[in-house]
Amino acid sequence: MQTYKAPLRDMRFLLHEVFDGTALASRPGEESLAPDLIDSILEEAGRFVEEVLAPLNASGDEEGCHYENGVVRTPKGFKAAYDLFREGGWTALACDPEYGGQGLPECVNKLVEEMICSANLSFSLYPGLSRGAYQALRDHGTEELKRRFLPKLASGVWSGTMCLTEPHCGTDLGMLRTRAVPQEDGSYLLSGNKIFISAGEHDLTENIIHLVLARLPDAPAGSRGISLFLVPKFLPDEQDRPDARNGVLCTAIEHKMGIKASATCQLTFENAKGWLVGAPHRGLAAMFTMMNSERLSVGIQGLAIGEAAYQSAVAYARERIQGRSLSGTKNPDQPADPIIVHPDVRRMLLTMRAYAEGCRALGLWVAQALDTIERSAEPAAREKAEDFTALMTPIVKALFTDLGFEAANLAVQVYGGHGYIRDHGVEQYVRDARIAMIYEGTNGIQALDLVGRKLGAHYGRLLRGFFHPVAAFIAAHKEDAAIGKMVHGLEKAFGALQLATAHIAEAGMRDPEEAGAAASEYLRLFGLVALGFMWARMAKTAAAKLANGADEPAFYHAKLTTARFTMERLLPQAGALYLAIKSGKHAMMALEEAAF
Repeated sequence: MQTYKAPLRDMRFLLHEVFDGTALASRPGEESLAPDLIDSILEEAGRFVEEVLAPLNASGDEEGCHYENGVVRTPKGFKAAYDLFREGGWTALACDPEYGGQGLPECVNKLVEEMICSANLSFSLYPGLSRGAYQALRDHGTEELKRRFLPKLASGVWSGTMCLTEPHCGTDLGMLRTRAVPQEDGSYLLSGNKIFISAGEHDLTENIIHLVLARLPDAPAGSRGISLFLVPKFLPDEQDRPDARNGVLCTAIEHKMGIKASATCQLTFENAKGWLVGAPHRGLAAMFTMMNSERLSVGIQGLAIGEAAYQSAVAYARERIQGRSLSGTKNPDQPADPIIVHPDVRRMLLTMRAYAEGCRALGLWVAQALDTIERSAEPAAREKAEDFTALMTPIVKALFTDLGFEAANLAVQVYGGHGYIRDHGVEQYVRDARIAMIYEGTNGIQALDLVGRKLGAHYGRLLRGFFHPVAAFIAAHKEDAAIGKMVHGLEKAFGALQLATAHIAEAGMRDPEEAGAAASEYLRLFGLVALGFMWARMAKTAAAKLANGADEPAFYHAKLTTARFTMERLLPQAGALYLAIKSGKHAMMALEEAAF
């Protein structure tokens, strides 16, 4: 059986102990964001996902979505769950109060988002896409569009999508063909076909707002000629109620490997009325607001699946008896010991735990930077936070989803044959997790973004937001009696990252293919060092709590033990990754195409 309990204790540990959540209430106008209030929000979110969303995860996967004559129905229970979700205010959690939102910080929103994704990834995509559409429209829409549409998105009575991909082009958006013809009233008529549109049609909301990339008649060729348009499923009347049906039709839904309860749609636009968002021919700049938001959210999906898979694997490993412990019988009253006593099962469980808790800490660090961008009054602080989130976005998206998929596979391995069949539900985690490595830009594209755009941006300025705090932490704590040995492990891995960075910078200038050949290993190396840094920080906090006689010693001992496992068993991969990077492109580029 799938097992999920919201990891509230770990979330509180990060918010209030590692990152000092009291800082949230220190900003002007946010004095109400005390730890007790944040904790109560997280507790209520945990209760909701455990009681309402998690029970629909397996049944939604089994039933899937239904398509008939342009209409999509979600699985049994989804509409009622969404109504409860919307009525509870969860769609408005981080939206601006000006548009009916609650105005909570992104670091809190991301923790709630993780719980939703762990409990039911398919369900999460419906409000998740709306959140991205809200942000793009808020940042780039006219005041009239924001007034009419943002309150509907915040309340959740309307939902949103992003429409990029076309049958002949995916990542290369410069090839898209959808056209937008200007009208005398200032609107546009759009015609074209889009595919792989998550939540493109469903029965959860009374209207759907599509953000569509298209070309104006005078658009230059390539990606510089793309504009962004808002196209509703139903055109709103003068009271902003859904009225006439627009020229948008769902022609099919995809039959997918996973996330089967999420409607992935093919959409046809036939003279569909829409409005320009942002400047003409500058649609990608506007859409990237949504895409970058979604990339961080997809990273959270990877973390969430990894957490759910870990919890299910632990529950099974405690119950399943098989063989005897190598150090002597642990369960003499039974014919065998529980498999959790075996070293290789421990290896898998601790790997999953290290990934999930490390990614949660790293995700929260990035989310705090998002809050600084939104809320800080200091331009220098906002610029620093923008640099940091730009650098870390491809790492969060790719690393978290890679590790989430690995964790889901490890869960199946822990279950053995019982994991491979549908009865226990862990094979669903593998199928659901796989898409996160693909959509919102494949992980290979994220790696190219990291080495091709982020490393050299502003003469390496973005790197300083990560390299400087890591170097300072190592210098300050490598002689620490409690965690010094762990910090030495971090120092070695960080050294490999520094050498790899210098190598790619030099080799990439000579030959762009060298940087491309190293990109995926470099992202993984960077991500491992980032996780190691998070675990070092968590170990520092846990050691200090134990030294001061903490009330929950078992919790902090577990943190230190998992940190040690991370440093000794996972972080050494950094050396091998550096050697692979340094070997260059020859081994992968020498083979002629015809020989494949």
